[in-house]
Amino acid sequence: MNNKSSRYDGRGVSADKHEVHEAIKGMDKGLFKDAFCKILPDFSGKNQEYCNIIHADTAGTKPSLAYLYWKETGDIDVWRSIAQDALVMNFDDMACVGCVTDFVLSSTIGRNKHNISGDVIKALIQGTQEFVDVMSEYDVAIHHGGGETADVGDIVRTVDVGFTIFARMLKSNLIVNNIKPGQVIIGFGGYGQATYESEYNSGIGSNGLTSARHDVLSKYYAVTYPESFDSAIPEELAYCGSKRLTDVVTYDSIDYEVGKLLLSPTRTFLPLLNKIVPQYRTSINGIIHNTGGAHTKVLNYCDNVRIVKDNLLPVPPVFRLIQEESKTSDKEMYEVFNMGTRLECYVDNDPATIEGMLAQAKQLNIPAQVIGHTEESQSKEVVIHLKEEKLHYTK
Repeated sequence: MNNKSSRYDGRGVSADKHEVHEAIKGMDKGLFKDAFCKILPDFSGKNQEYCNIIHADTAGTKPSLAYLYWKETGDIDVWRSIAQDALVMNFDDMACVGCVTDFVLSSTIGRNKHNISGDVIKALIQGTQEFVDVMSEYDVAIHHGGGETADVGDIVRTVDVGFTIFARMLKSNLIVNNIKPGQVIIGFGGYGQATYESEYNSGIGSNGLTSARHDVLSKYYAVTYPESFDSAIPEELAYCGSKRLTDVVTYDSIDYEVGKLLLSPTRTFLPLLNKIVPQYRTSINGIIHNTGGAHTKVLNYCDNVRIVKDNLLPVPPVFRLIQEESKTSDKEMYEVFNMGTRLECYVDNDPATIEGMLAQAKQLNIPAQVIGHTEESQSKEVVIHLKEEKLHYTK
């Protein structure tokens, strides 16, 4: 297994979820086919000016990483951030269609009781409430509807953490992707320390963690914690890196613990989007959350346009670490990981809009800048300019 796709397949994951997209290809796409989330009619039938949005997602394989860190260090607080990972993968996708407040959430946690104690469940639940409380300070209303915790040791090795989120909103407030030539792309970083965060965030998010975990961490974890990974993974692909979670790496004269880099909670952009969406809604032509598919995600929501990213935000240390350990090419990195730029807004080329949105990000201490623009094309493509090469992606 020498090429990257073989490594993904061997680990039982897919960067582009091609099988999932094939499975749902013929399904109804809702009221607006280019919306980042599926938009449903208001089923009450009483007011068709409204629509419904429901979204479900999990923390992916990141709980396996948290499990290792907890077992190695005894730090129970790591599980609080896993709750945030699963929450943000829902909320921030919904925010991409202009839904930025008045949510109802429900959790689904499946655990292996032999490996996951009640203290872990308590930390997950507390982490959920802590996130809700912090968001309320930024005028984001989230209503906790409870959930289900199940002991499913026959099918889950450690724990699976997921949420389902519901919202009802006016159709007139929706943002439906209408990405065309002549627009400007504003990028927002997932790294650093936003005003609503308690410590440095590496920007890792919740995508590509299977690759990151196995490519960065050493064989020690395969031997010591066999329950942390799928036994069907070939031996040469399981924990084939050189690092331990408590190892320290240095980038730009700053020391970082490997475990903290890989386990930073996925940043939510809700406090930012709750400010800029109402103010600049008419100038925003699309919002893309660079999750599965990373910098190629936008190709699912446009036609006949070239997306040029020629001024991306700096690449944070966590992605440099992953690339050094995995020897992954730049092209593959940018279609698996957000590489620091985790949210993109496609806006009119209007200086007042651009300056205003950048100012809002600065107030919250979120890295942001104009990262590119859109051009006419006979197909849909993404072109990323790096210092020594250009990366081309088509679909």
